[in-house]
Parts: sequence; C-alpha cells; structure tokens
Amino acid sequence: MTAVLFKNAALLDPTQPELQEGFHVLVEDGKIREVSDRPITASSAQVIDVAGKTLMPGLIDLHAHVMATQLNLSSQGVLPDALVMMRAVPIMSAMLRRGFTTVRDAGGAGWGLKCAVEEGVVAGPRLFISGRAISQTGGHGDPRPRSDHLRPMSFCGCCFRAGDIGRVADGIEDVRKAVRQELQMGADQIKMMASGGVASPTDPIASFGYSEDEIRVIVEEAAGRQTYVMAHSYTADAIERAVRLGVRTIEHGNLVDERVAKIMAEKGAYVVPTLVTYEALANEGADYGLPPDSVAKIATVRTAGLQSLDIYKKAGVKMGFGSDLLGPSQRLQSDEFRIRAEVLSNWEVIQSATTTAAEVLRMEDRLGRLVPGATADVLVVDGNPYRDVSCLLGQGDHIPLVMKDGVIHHNELKA
Repeated sequence: MTAVLFKNAALLDPTQPELQEGFHVLVEDGKIREVSDRPITASSAQVIDVAGKTLMPGLIDLHAHVMATQLNLSSQGVLPDALVMMRAVPIMSAMLRRGFTTVRDAGGAGWGLKCAVEEGVVAGPRLFISGRAISQTGGHGDPRPRSDHLRPMSFCGCCFRAGDIGRVADGIEDVRKAVRQELQMGADQIKMMASGGVASPTDPIASFGYSEDEIRVIVEEAAGRQTYVMAHSYTADAIERAVRLGVRTIEHGNLVDERVAKIMAEKGAYVVPTLVTYEALANEGADYGLPPDSVAKIATVRTAGLQSLDIYKKAGVKMGFGSDLLGPSQRLQSDEFRIRAEVLSNWEVIQSATTTAAEVLRMEDRLGRLVPGATADVLVVDGNPYRDVSCLLGQGDHIPLVMKDGVIHHNELKA
C-alpha cells in the first residue's frame, strides 16, 4: 500500500467559492482516503507539508488533440506513423506538467495511446478518446484541397494513419458503420462535425455538417453503446440543430445567440468553448503553415468568442474547459483560463476545468474534487487561483507538485 499525506493545506473545493484553510488530505492506493480539518494519523504515509500553498484537484481539458503535432493538419496525414506518435509523447507530458491530469481528446488519439498512458509506458493525462472525428465530404474533417478530382482519403475504416485526426463518411449506412467502427476500436465518445470550421480548407463556417437523418443515426449509435456525441459547431442554427437531435456537448459554439443558448439550457446540453485556439491561430497560424483560407476565417469566430461566454452564462448553459490547440501552440493550453477570466469569475473558470468537466465525462464521483473515494489527482499550487488565476498559467511554473492516480509525477517542493 502506498500512501501520501498532505498536511496544512489551503484546500480548493470547486463547489465552494473560497479556499478552506488548515486541511489535511490522505491518499492511499491511488484514491483519496480521507479529507479533514483535523490532523490525520498515517504512520506509513509519506508526509508532505504544503503550508502556505493551495491543494486542488487535477485539471481537465475537454477539447484537446494530443496527436495534432503541427498546425497544418492536412499535411500531417502523410507523415510516418511513428513520427507522429513520437511527437505526441512530449505534448502529453507537457500537458501533465501544466496540471492537466485528464484530457478528452477530440479526434486523433486511439486506444493504443490510451493504453500506453494507463500502463505508464508514456507520461501524460488519462485520455478519454474519440478515435477519429467523423465528417462529411467537404466538411471540417475533410483535409483534401480543391482540385480537378477528389482523391481518395488516406485511410478507410479498416486502416490507420496516425496523423489523420478525422475520417469521412457520407450517407446513413456509411455514417452508422463509421460510428460502430470507432466504438469497436475503443472510442469513449463520438466526435462529429456539425458545421464548417477554421482549420479546414473547403467548408464555410456557416455551412451545416451532416443531414438531420445522419445526425440522428450518429446519436442513436452512440446511445446504443451508453455513450454520447460531441459536435464541432459554430453558428446558432447549427448548434440548435445538433442539440435538438440529441448531441450532448457543443464544441466551440462561438456564434451562438440568446435564443439557442436557452434551448441548450433546456435540453441540458453542455458547451466547450476553446477561445485560446483562435488567439494562437491569429498570432501564429501563418508562421507555422496554416493555409491562407483558414487564417482568413479566424476573425469571424475570434471576435464572438468572449461575447458567447456571457450569453451562455446568462442562459444557464454549463461550460466545460477546452483548448483545441495544434502543434507548437499546445504550450498555450493554460491561457484559456486567462481569456475566460475576462468575462467569468475565477471560480467559474476553475469549475469549468474541474467539476463541470467531470460531469461531461460522467465521472463526477471520481474526478474534479478532492473528496473521499475520488481518484487521487492532486495539484499543489503556489498562490490562490480564486484570487489570481495566473498561478495556473504557463508550463506549470507555479505548480510544484502534480499527482495523478496517487503517483507523484512532478515534485519541486523542498524536502
């Protein structure tokens, strides 16, 4: 039995708007065993005194692409599989160092990579994988450029390219088969494209994704495996359509309006804004090879991003934390906290990456809080994130200790 006792902590419980001083937390065998405002006796435990520091649950990113090793995804699909996989390893390690102990991958990561993390072969956050995101021809998941003829995709349902984060499927039966294949290959949830996007070459942002019948089939197949659908969607019309047909989480959602936000709240749908990616694409996209057509799309969704947070908040739509960064911009993951704090309170922003994110994953009894029985994902933070969210920014600069599943991965505290 392995045990760690954190003592004298300022405990951050995301259900409470203030830190709770003088708390002690005992971790045993990867779980939170005890949380108390009185001293805990554990003679065999490693004792870590965190007086003057904050103890909080590990962070959750609900929209990341650990396999997106470069900004220009259309050219990534032709890279050698081993090269893409090896480039993903430091991306995941850096996420864990920043305090993200859990990531919902929104397209690209497969079962093998998830197993490698679980087995400890590579260091990284636990993964909730979507397999390959499903897109219609000419949609956000179709990386093929305009040409005199449409070349075949570099993969089909029976083969695999590590650099491809999406797949194309058209028509009810083809879509049904694609969902079933991704679930068979280990997907925890299904990702689909419900509108146009920024980083794809031929789809206007306002365009619809699949037909309503195709969306119904995607949702039906996911529900049949006791899981759900997350949908890339920007415009109010596309969001309303997806939610009405049973999609559970809307990804991005920048161009929502008040009417549709109210519908989302009524349906119990979540939104996962990803504002930092537009800042990164606007500032760095062209330098790292993003096509001009994609760069030109950024302004449309970037300016509406902050306004959408206010719309969602007023409508009562629950917001999860997402980053959606690509390639070298992955280092900006924690800046999403800074951007959201321009509109939301620090408490609300932190909830998006803890308790709300855990709800989305249907893991609220295990993730997002430090309570008895929960998984021992623990961060020690220099500073009070409720007062100044900047202590969560950067590359873990103010996070001297990161624990995942009861295992300490980083520890810069003095003995």
